[in-house]
Amino acid sequence: MSRKRQASLRSAWLTILCLLAVTGCGGNGGGDYGSPPPDYARVLAGAPRPLASLYAQANRLLPGGADAFAKRLRSLRGHPVVVNQWASWCEPCRAEFPLFQRATAKLGRRVAFVGVDSQDSDDAARTFLREYPLAYPSFTDPDKQIAKLLEATLGLPDTAFYDAGGRLVYTKQGQYSNQAELYADIHRYALGG
Repeated sequence: MSRKRQASLRSAWLTILCLLAVTGCGGNGGGDYGSPPPDYARVLAGAPRPLASLYAQANRLLPGGADAFAKRLRSLRGHPVVVNQWASWCEPCRAEFPLFQRATAKLGRRVAFVGVDSQDSDDAARTFLREYPLAYPSFTDPDKQIAKLLEATLGLPDTAFYDAGGRLVYTKQGQYSNQAELYADIHRYALGG
């Protein structure tokens, strides 16, 4: 085969690989990158006061570490809580973000959602949240003290479930691969049925 023909084939394969990478073939675990987030203000209108107060801090990074996080959990007693631990650099975290966006829109008037941004730079996390906004705030956890409270120390992402009494009932370590799996755990561990 001539050098010109080899170069042409190599170029064609590189183009195909680039197109696959750009379209996300197999790279996002079922997430919906680029889809607009739900209209949180509309779907969460009328949420009970503690949840409305939480969602008033939508998409913010909150400092204060484990103490501030524990205080927020206490303020949410009477409501089940789902805590998602993530980082902007974590590809599986990015892939499951749309699942949490939809779950909050569907269940956020009954269940409190809280984020924990783990071992991340605030600038990178804010940039990521501008691209993939959440209806709820995320606490920063640079030293993994909140992760210890969640019993989630193996890696990211992780999701912790608290019952309405404020008791940690389950921590899933690893990514949710689809919406049904996340809803099943919310119903089983947060809503108790």
